[in-house]
This record gives sequence, structure tokens and C-alpha cells, in this order.
Amino acid sequence: MKNIMLMTPGPTTIHESVRMAASLPITNPDLDPSYYEFHKKTCDDLKAIFHTQNETLILDGEGILGLEASCASLIEPGDRVLCIDNGIFGNGFGDFAKMYGAEVIYFKTDYEKSVSPELLESFLAEDHNFKLATLVHCETPSGITNPVDQICPILKKYGMLSVVDSVSALGGEELFVDDWQMDVVIAGSQKCLSAAPGLTLMSISSDAWNMIESRKSPITGFYLNLTIWKNWYENKWFPYTQPISQIYQLEVALTRAINDSALISRHHQMAQATRESFIKAGFDLYAKDGFSNTVTTVCMPIGMTFKELFDTLLEEHSILIGGGIGHLKDQVFRIGHMGENCYPDKIWLTLRALDQVFEKFNIKKSSSLHKNFTEEISSFI
Repeated sequence: MKNIMLMTPGPTTIHESVRMAASLPITNPDLDPSYYEFHKKTCDDLKAIFHTQNETLILDGEGILGLEASCASLIEPGDRVLCIDNGIFGNGFGDFAKMYGAEVIYFKTDYEKSVSPELLESFLAEDHNFKLATLVHCETPSGITNPVDQICPILKKYGMLSVVDSVSALGGEELFVDDWQMDVVIAGSQKCLSAAPGLTLMSISSDAWNMIESRKSPITGFYLNLTIWKNWYENKWFPYTQPISQIYQLEVALTRAINDSALISRHHQMAQATRESFIKAGFDLYAKDGFSNTVTTVCMPIGMTFKELFDTLLEEHSILIGGGIGHLKDQVFRIGHMGENCYPDKIWLTLRALDQVFEKFNIKKSSSLHKNFTEEISSFI
């Protein structure tokens, strides 16, 4: 395969030190005592990224595994579950809850804006008899970050647990699990941490564990049952063989993130500069507020299709970008500025390539994207 620059909203480019970690000799993780210590250290490093004292887990499967495992372990048939829905992923969270018998009630808001804590509180003042609420930290399809710092304390105030999809946010957005009273938080290895795809990262509060362990009905299945992880370190026993090479990579990626004092500020600055570059050039952003630090979603210009944009960018410039899904299919394109993608040189090259593709298709712009970007980032230097 040819060398392609990944500017998608995950998976992202992997740093060479992370990539090379997969070449380390493996051991038998079920039998080697030293591996249990390594695995525990990796989970402790996750606590530092999550800013939590809660238990953290690494599951062998992409982030969706964490979403479904949370629903499978917490929800019993007939439970009322609130689905906070301001986007494609937020809406889809309700489908997982329904799989396990929940009565799902949707709190729907504008898909072009972040969730309003004030409107949510007004809704809950009228009806708050819910076991838990599901919500998305960063709505990747729309490029919107929701104010989980305000939402989760409101949910806790009304006596319900929060289950938060932070897959596209952890490492690129501020996240303080304990301070924000978050119960279950789910992330992935392949987004802002820029490790290989295939791992779910979770933080689970004591309230969430208490709810799981006080169920009246047994949890369906094994792989999605979070209780199989209880006391894994004390008992020196994993519920299944660990993907050791991927976890070697994750540990290196976590160490890089922990030691990067500019991690969040760089994501914020690069996102702001990217958005302004498109706005100055006359493009419309899909989001109207709550702009994400990790992905920018831009409305397709009249005069070309997304397929034309995608194919030309890939074939002539070896750059891969994201498109729209669901109701946004063929309506938007997405630039991922997260993790190893979130550096000025990569974004500048992407915007310069986009300038050339738009010129090829005679798409009118009021200014140059990559020159706009240069001007924007000059204020950060």
C-alpha cells in the first residue's frame, strides 16, 4: 500500500515509537507475573488521562465494545433510560440500550448545536425517573463537543448514572471524570491517543459498579459482562487472553500523551485555526456552536460531489479525509485534527491540497485555505 496521510477523525497516524512497540517480544500474559504489573501500570496511566481514581479497564475491541458492554452490564429489561440525542452517535446510543430491554426516552435537541444544560435541566425537572442517561462527549459526524462538565453533575443531581461516549474526545478535549461526576466513560485507542485501533478504554465509578452488582437479573453473555474484570489484578487472572502487542503500543501512546503539556491547548488551537481558515474562505461549517477540538465538519460546496473530492484528494495528493454518515452522507466532509494529525504541518498540507482540488473543480473561494491557516496559527507562535 502507498504511504497515505491520514487526516480522518480516527484512526490517526501512529508515531514511530508507538508503531515500533508492537515489535517487542511478547510473553504469555496469563502466566507471566511481570505482565500483570505492566497491565496495571497501563491502567494507572489511563487514570491520569481520565483524571480519575475510578477503576479503569482495557477491553479487547474497538470503542463500540465499550458502549455495548456498558448497556449490557447496567441495563435490565424495563429500565427507563434517557438518551441525550443531538447527533447521529447520540441517537445510536439508544439502540444499544434497547437491545438490552431498556425503555428509551429521547431528549432531542438541535443537531447543529451542543446540548443545552439549561434545557436538559428543565426537561429533568418534569421527568427524571431514569436509571441512567447516555450521551456523547464529541459528536464526531457533526464536529460538536457537548458540555459534559455541566451535564453529568445535573444527571447526578437527579439520581441517575451517566454513560459517556468520549471516544473522539479523550486526549483532545478537557476531561475530568471525578470532578465532573462522570460514572462510565468510554474511549478508544485509535483517536486522540494515536495508538492502533482495536482497544476500548473505560473508567467505571463505584456507583456504576454498585448498580452492576445489585442487578436482579443476570447479565446476558460473557464478553460484554463487565463483572468478569472484577479483581483481575488481585487474582492475577484475565477473563481472556490480552492483545499484548496492542497494549504495548497503548502504553507508549499514553506516556507520550501524559508527558505532552501542550496536548489539549494544541488541539484547541489547531481546531480554531482550521475552522477560521474555512470560514474566511467562504465555506459553511455544519456546527453552529460547541465546536470540537478534534474534528471540523464542513458543508460540501456546490459544484462537486464528496466522491469527487475524496477520490481526487486521495489519488492526486495521497491524503485521506472523512465524509458524512447518516443524514450527512454526501453533505459534508470532515478533517480530523486529533492526536498525531494535530500538528500545523499536516493540517497545512491538507488545506493546500484542498485548495488545489477546489481549483481543479472551479469551486469559488474568497481566499486560500492554507494561507488563511498560516495567518491563523501565527497568533499562537
